[in-house]
Order: sequence, then C-alpha cells, then structure tokens
Amino acid sequence: MKEQPAIAETQSILIVDDAPANLRLLSQMLTTYGYKVRAATSGVRAIEAAEASLPDLILLDIMMPDMDGFTACRQLKANPRTRDTPIIFISALDATEEKIRAFTSGGVDYVTKPFHPEEVLARVQTHLALQSLRQEIQAANAQLQSQVHELNSLNSQLQEALDQVKTLSGLLPICANCKKIKDDQGYWHQVEVYVQQHSDAEFSHGFCPECLRELYPEYYGQNESESE
Repeated sequence: MKEQPAIAETQSILIVDDAPANLRLLSQMLTTYGYKVRAATSGVRAIEAAEASLPDLILLDIMMPDMDGFTACRQLKANPRTRDTPIIFISALDATEEKIRAFTSGGVDYVTKPFHPEEVLARVQTHLALQSLRQEIQAANAQLQSQVHELNSLNSQLQEALDQVKTLSGLLPICANCKKIKDDQGYWHQVEVYVQQHSDAEFSHGFCPECLRELYPEYYGQNESESE
C-alpha cells in the first residue's frame, strides 16, 4: 500500500476546466487531502476568481470555450497580483508544440489527460512546496532589506550627530592672557586640547618667527646671519 501524502492545512487550489467530470474528480481528490478547492469552468471566470481571492496554485485546462488556457495563463502572468501563482496545465493535447506553448505562456508544469490522480497530487505538492519556499525567501529578503534600510538610517543619524559634535560654533570664552578656552561646564582647557575634543584636527608644535625672536634671540640672530 502506497503511503498517503501529508494533509494540506491552508493552501488553496483553483481548478479550471469546462468538463464537470474532471472538476468533480480533481476537487474530490484534492479536498480529501485537505486543500481548499475552488472551480471555474472558463478562462474568464478563472481570471476573475484568482483576482477576487488569490489561490496558492492553479490547475488549468487548455481547450475551453471563449478563452483557451494559454491566453488565460498569459493574462494571469501579466497581472501583478496573480503573476507569481504557479500554474499547472492539464490537457488532452500531448504534442510537444503544445507543451512548449504551455511553458512559454508561464506554466510551471504539464499533465496529460487522461491523468492519474496520484501523479497530479504529486506535482501539486511539489509546486506548492516550491511556492512556499519562494515566499519564505521573499519574506526573508524583505526583512533583510528593511534591516539594512534601518541600519543605514541609524548610521546617517550617528554621522550627523558626530558632525555636530565635531563642529565648533557659538561663543567661545578665551582667556586674554594664557589663551585657554572655557567649556560649557566652566572648565578651562588649552586651545589644542579643546579643539581636539571638538574636531578631527591633529596638532604639531613649533615656533612662529615672533615667538622665536622673543624667546631665543641669540638663536634667531644666528639664523639670520647664516642666511645672509
């Protein structure tokens, strides 16, 4: 005895066929395994039903009045709401050209009538599992993109805060004698210390000509005589 497939829980399937016998057989089989099944007897009604309530998978006949399965499939794939729904063609047409048309129209699989219920069920389960994986990947990617966007926003806010901290502005009290700067807490700092705390500047020390002349007149005079 063959092992029965696992019972579906919430997945829905839209069956499209103008033959009532095929609709009854497929509906009964899929309902037995827990799938939520709806039926449509034409391509036009299939499009309306899919737009009204998006199915997880569509079983689509080809030879139908008013609109054939190829046309219905192309319209479903052109609609942003239904384009990601997998479509399995079920048809009595067995020619290679028809199968190629089915895949180029947007179908993911092709079952030839008269079909075997076990084969149909196996293909349904396979493509529903693939669809679930695709949806999980899309959800994970969307969450990742959201996290990246949030991180970029936080980085921008942090950079703005750092730029504000590193920018000197406003009134800076400076000692007229020693040239120390008074901070917002009332403490006095050497100019280079204060600037380093509020900017990205780095310091090196030396003497300007006026200070060199005042502090080391003998050295300054020697340099002048050497340059003459």
